[in-house]
Amino acid sequence: MPLDSLEIRISLQRLLAALIVILVPITVFGFYIGLHADKQVHQMNGAYFRTITRSAALTTSDFIGQRVTAASLIANEPSLVQAVTVANRSYEHMGESEIRARADRVESNWNSSESDPLATNILTSDLARWLRRCRELNPTLLKITVADQTGATVAATDKPVHYFQTEREYWQTLDSRSEGSVHISDVRYDEQSRSNYISIGFPVLQEGSGRFIGAVTALVDVSPLFTYLNQQQIARSGRVFLIKDDGTVVNSPGVSPSMRVKADEYTAIRDALGTLQGRETGYVDARLPNGENYLIGFADTGLKQAYPNLGWIVVATQDEREAFGPILNMAHFALLMMILGVLMLTLLGAYVFLHQKQQLSDLEPPAEEERPRGTAA
Repeated sequence: MPLDSLEIRISLQRLLAALIVILVPITVFGFYIGLHADKQVHQMNGAYFRTITRSAALTTSDFIGQRVTAASLIANEPSLVQAVTVANRSYEHMGESEIRARADRVESNWNSSESDPLATNILTSDLARWLRRCRELNPTLLKITVADQTGATVAATDKPVHYFQTEREYWQTLDSRSEGSVHISDVRYDEQSRSNYISIGFPVLQEGSGRFIGAVTALVDVSPLFTYLNQQQIARSGRVFLIKDDGTVVNSPGVSPSMRVKADEYTAIRDALGTLQGRETGYVDARLPNGENYLIGFADTGLKQAYPNLGWIVVATQDEREAFGPILNMAHFALLMMILGVLMLTLLGAYVFLHQKQQLSDLEPPAEEERPRGTAA
């Protein structure tokens, strides 16, 4: 006889027991995973942001280091050292007051036609032509100026604003008090080239003795660095930017250093920056003034120790709803499915319990009616 149908019969009690044995461990494990999913996702994304900021901080540090090296090569060029040495000889028989009087006289006429012959000599010398060649080979060098020991300009790629450099902020740093010092200014904006730049002052030292005999000043375009940071876009709301150690934004899309805007993220990371553990963690979760929660990664460039004006910190930030949303939605969905599974198991258990109780009550015999006392059988 052919088999028309296949029937599998199992009691509700056995089905319930099997479901309990299978679903309860899975549900407990699922609950554990679901409750820890948020923490794990935060750690994973936080580590990613830490990697981004540390990589950007290393790139920033390398960028500055390469420009300092370029200034060093210029300052140590033998022909440049020789030109500065020759310039210094003209002051050998002059007193300090006489040198100062000459400086004031030249400076007062520097922007008039009287200084044209001197300016022409400064801009057309062999050293000046070599400086312009250096600039051609390294386009990030906007302007280069060479000064002797008194601060007088010896050669330059462009006519400097001042003939004597002694009043510039970097001069005292480079002077003989600190033979190996290098001065780097804060970020400024150059109208002529329409570029953000820093000024690198490098000492010219006498060969052999290492005595300070002059200085090289190079204006360095930092726009390539800023462009690199701006290109580190993280999804839709994420961004990577540069701030100073006081919270002032150095570079961010739509923000320039001249605006002196304070970053909202700085308040959130300030305490973490002050501890070793916070710096090693490299990220925080914080609610910003706009009321939204953000994941904020950060990394110190490490430039401030050598260059006090470059206390730069790289920051990466993203709205947590965007950063964690897709993964957390899946975790929440899985958690919801487990809750529904437990609920269905509970309902099935209640049904089996009530059904079994009803069956037991149906099997009980009806109680005999009580006979009146004194009635014969």
